[in-house]
Parts: sequence; structure tokens; C-alpha cells
Amino acid sequence: MKTRTKPLARMWEWQAEAACRGMDSSVFFSPAGERGRARRHREEAARAICDSCPVSGPCGRFALTSQQFYGVWGGYTEAERRSAVRVHPR
Repeated sequence: MKTRTKPLARMWEWQAEAACRGMDSSVFFSPAGERGRARRHREEAARAICDSCPVSGPCGRFALTSQQFYGVWGGYTEAERRSAVRVHPR
């Protein structure tokens, strides 16, 4: 019996519509040592972009399923994703 798999490119098609496409990644990923107010402000700026993004859902799901440990993905921070994984392990 032959198994059918999705072409790999299909898994990434959502990225073509991402509001962040082509942006500087420093908005979404913290520099070394960033904490407190600076981190919150950067994360808020990233979330604002994600809020208007037509593919924030697929982006957030990708980050959870592929266990992305860093950055803001789909409007979710690193801490929020870690918390979601602890509450709903695979």
C-alpha cells in the first residue's frame, strides 16, 4: 500500500501570505540579554503585526507543533507557547 504525503512546499505555503514576510527578524526574536520593559515592548510590536496577519493561525500552530522555542510566532510569545505545551502535551 502506498502512503500519500503532502509535498513539502505545501507545508510552507502559508508563509507567502505572512504580514512579517521580508521584515527584520529582530522584531520577533529577542537579542541576548533582553528583559523586562524592552522585551515586553518588542513582543507587543510583534503581536501588533501578528494581529493583522492573515496567516497567524497556521503560524502559531506551526510554532507549537515544531516546538519553536524562540520568538513570537502567530502572536504567541515564547512563554505562552511553553505554557501551552505544559498544559496540553502531545
